[in-house]
Amino acid sequence: MFKKIVEDLLKNALEERQDLFLIDFSVSSDNAIKVVIDGDNGVLVEDCMYISRGIEHNIDRDEHDFSLEVLSSGASTPLVLPRQYKKHVGRYLEINTNDGEKIEGQLTEVNEEGLVLKWKAREPKPVGKGKVTVKKEANVAFKNIKEAKVKIKF
Repeated sequence: MFKKIVEDLLKNALEERQDLFLIDFSVSSDNAIKVVIDGDNGVLVEDCMYISRGIEHNIDRDEHDFSLEVLSSGASTPLVLPRQYKKHVGRYLEINTNDGEKIEGQLTEVNEEGLVLKWKAREPKPVGKGKVTVKKEANVAFKNIKEAKVKIKF
């Protein structure tokens, strides 16, 4: 019952802010509410406060004892929704596919079915000794992604 109340309040808050979207939501047995959000343009502290107020100010504290935590999806958190990839175009990703392949490259394109990664690799020359730098590209469907993380480069 309590979880349904919180779900409805969260849904209403997110409907008012179309640039924000839900990544994870849970309510524990002791009414500890945890909400993880992301946004098309990132997430500011004010965005977390907005969602928090949308929930907290509409639940009677005399009737329900609860704790509430609203946070943004972190830089090291895996990407879980196709909507998250669009804001990371131009960044480097590390993708583990369902068949065990690991791909690292620059995210250059996102479409309805998947994404495109590009990178450079050193490979042996076709003739003679030494190596040559070649440009590589991979089209990866969202359904084939087991885990994807943004690689932070300094």
